[in-house]
Amino acid sequence: MIVIGALDVGGAETHLAQVLPRLVTDGLEIAVHTLTGRGALAAPLEAAGVRVIAPPSSAAGAKAGGFLGRGLRALRAGLSLARFMRDWRPDVVHFFLPESYLVGGPIALLASNAKRVMSRRSLNDYQAKHPLLAKLERALHKRMDAVLGNSAAVTAQLIEEGAPRDRVHLIRNGIDLARFANPRPVPRSADKVVIACVANLIPYKGHVDLIDALARMPREPAWELWCAGRDDGIGATLQARAQAAGIGDRVKLLGARSDVPDLLATADLAVLASHEEGFPNAVLEAMAAGRAVVGTRTGGIPEAIDDGKTGLIVPPHDPAALGAALARLIADVALRTSMGEAGRARVEADFSVESCAAAYSRFYRALTE
Repeated sequence: MIVIGALDVGGAETHLAQVLPRLVTDGLEIAVHTLTGRGALAAPLEAAGVRVIAPPSSAAGAKAGGFLGRGLRALRAGLSLARFMRDWRPDVVHFFLPESYLVGGPIALLASNAKRVMSRRSLNDYQAKHPLLAKLERALHKRMDAVLGNSAAVTAQLIEEGAPRDRVHLIRNGIDLARFANPRPVPRSADKVVIACVANLIPYKGHVDLIDALARMPREPAWELWCAGRDDGIGATLQARAQAAGIGDRVKLLGARSDVPDLLATADLAVLASHEEGFPNAVLEAMAAGRAVVGTRTGGIPEAIDDGKTGLIVPPHDPAALGAALARLIADVALRTSMGEAGRARVEADFSVESCAAAYSRFYRALTE
């Protein structure tokens, strides 16, 4: 039983959408219980044999805002979780992302004899804003049968938070390479180097640093930035900043896209300027598309990018270093081509979704033996 907020398109959700059907094929019975609603990925999962359960909705709970609304929704989700755990009797209950852990973890302790697993897929920076919830998370770690991280950086933090070292495990993300096998070209300017950034428009993804970095770069060779990702409220600010820097015509905010493999295959290189990350799929996807990647030295990014071989690593919050790295790859076609080829080979060897799903299957089976 997987517990997650919803099955909207996002890093953890897409990860589950790729891994869970393979676990069904491997003989595991999988159900996903969401806390807030189904989401766009629910139907494809159901078609692949994964059961999806969402808590019942109510007009009052759906419309209520603030603390009361959140409380009503959490209560409704908690009751639904408890009922499903009691009726379905899963062998393993696995919580993805902090919300599901904080809501579902205590319920699993009270309502189920299942093995309890928590997955952390980011650095713990978010805890600074929620110290009381951070204390609850850290208390729950000791009551879990296993705690998973998707990078060595994440697992190190979990151990620092008090998770028992012998219960902490590492399973890195995997990429479905078949999605990158036959890309369809996307219309582009033939006379410009295209830089792709696949990341929702959220402050910690570093888009402001990226625009500031581009503003420092030479205008020749000509270049263009494609930003693919859901706008979480900063898109207008980013476009205005680019306009003020005189590069507004070179920065394209494409919104959420379903053709990321095509975008990456059409682009010449990729960038991720994040301030914090667990182990980002965006980097692996760019490497799968055979693109050199400029990434920041945070979380699991340096575990994915082999600095100088498959891409370049720069400090976070450093537009000058970011701009210099991008300018280097823009100017050197041979370098970015060789890095892209090495990145594709690295993903094939170390980060395929098949190897990731096999690691989950081994983990679940060993946990329940």
